[in-house]
Amino acid sequence: MTDHHLHMPFTGNPLDRASERRGDHGWLAARLAAPDSRYLCLYQTRPLVAASGDALVWLSAEQIAGRAAAPPVLLGLDGTGRAHFAVDLSTGPESAATALAGPGQFDDLRRFMAGLSADDAAIAAQAKAIVDWHGRHGFCAVCGAPTAPRQAGWSRHCDACGADHFPRTDPVVIMLVTRGEFCLLGRQARFPYRFFSALAGFVEPGETIEEAVRREIHEEAGVTVGAVAYHACQPWPFPSSLMIGCFAKALSEAIVIDPAELEEARWVSRAEVRLALDNDPAAGFTLPPAVAIAYHLARAWCDGRG
Repeated sequence: MTDHHLHMPFTGNPLDRASERRGDHGWLAARLAAPDSRYLCLYQTRPLVAASGDALVWLSAEQIAGRAAAPPVLLGLDGTGRAHFAVDLSTGPESAATALAGPGQFDDLRRFMAGLSADDAAIAAQAKAIVDWHGRHGFCAVCGAPTAPRQAGWSRHCDACGADHFPRTDPVVIMLVTRGEFCLLGRQARFPYRFFSALAGFVEPGETIEEAVRREIHEEAGVTVGAVAYHACQPWPFPSSLMIGCFAKALSEAIVIDPAELEEARWVSRAEVRLALDNDPAAGFTLPPAVAIAYHLARAWCDGRG
């Protein structure tokens, strides 16, 4: 299968994560102080971006000196060996963050992700997810004592009980259910008017991807699903999910929605989906934009790849 997921935002991170160097304190100290190292600052998980919204703003060690209370997190090395770090400014005063922003701005990644280059979008997603994880895991889940960053920001250690904690990614299945020339789309009450998407849900403990797909579809829409095929995946840093895109073959047609999950679900034809992908009002509904994996599932199905 062609690796279509590389065309989606947040995939194809160009950095070498250098995981084997994270415990080398001497090497890390040298990289932290190196004049060519680059620092991406975040404030309340919002990355620093150019005023134009089309590029991340990178600062030097000298520029951020004394500004951040939280230790930097090593994101990785570029092709020249230059280190890239993420720095959370949220624990300091907002005035300090504003002063560092200069002509740029701290903005919600959702607002500007479509304007970034593929490399910047992937790095921003990595930075946002790991900074958010640190913000949520300041205390040990075993004994409740404070934890401290270790391994260049890729773990947290509890001195009280000795437990080590590592970043977690939540797996989410998102699936386009098909039946001949029709596919199943749904809308939640919070969606914009006439906006529909593929159905999705978290994978539960003790579940395979296929089992999660079948359960979610039956729970939300009352449709029974048979064969499930993986298509592609996408990191989704809101806050830290991995969207696992699948196609599923429906074995039944009747729809019985769970109103706690969906406001509406409907079968739509391949021709209607093509119109919606082209933003043609004749479709009667809209689909997610190309930044979302749901768009790529719909596009692949229309192109005969699903």
